[in-house]
Amino acid sequence: MRLLAIDTSANLCAACVYEAGGERGRAVLDLGKGHAEHLMSVIDTALKEAGTAYGDLDAIAVSVGPGSFTGVRVGVAAARGLALALKVPAVGITTLEAIAEECRDADPDRPIIARIDAGRGQAYVAAFAADGTPTLDPAAVGVDEAEALIRETGADTLLAEGKTADIGTYARIAIKRLEQDPHTASLPPRPLYLRDADAKPQGAFALPRKDAP
Repeated sequence: MRLLAIDTSANLCAACVYEAGGERGRAVLDLGKGHAEHLMSVIDTALKEAGTAYGDLDAIAVSVGPGSFTGVRVGVAAARGLALALKVPAVGITTLEAIAEECRDADPDRPIIARIDAGRGQAYVAAFAADGTPTLDPAAVGVDEAEALIRETGADTLLAEGKTADIGTYARIAIKRLEQDPHTASLPPRPLYLRDADAKPQGAFALPRKDAP
């Protein structure tokens, strides 16, 4: 199976081509913003490095967040569009799951709490058993609540923090998931928004409506 993974959930605009035997090509830009303008060229670079055409892909993987609202939306829309055009499955991977997976690679066989700073006094959190099974679904909680959750866990629980994971981690999770259950991609990936967007309508700048004569 040859898979294209995409991540635009944080500051990075990243893509890689991955097979069961390992990574074949990648491209990563540290943008902060502007993912929509650069994502397709990043994908093209990764495909070129891998010597792979779009028609050679068997699946698409994408980070679905939580993270940047705009970035997540860009990545998920691209993944769904490519999957539809190529008639291949698309798999959504949460950023919290990917961050936890990287932590598990470094220190296996221990439960993990993954945390992402969400701003506005909040954190995104999720918890996983030693075998990777979710024990707490992704949630947006207050920083104090997140700290209490971490304190209440066992001494062997690891804390995984970051904004996102390496693009290869998303690819490995997706490959494993598809091999274990081909029907895992029966539903298209959807953005994981755990709270309302930071941006609010600029009502103060609305033009006054002129009364009809």
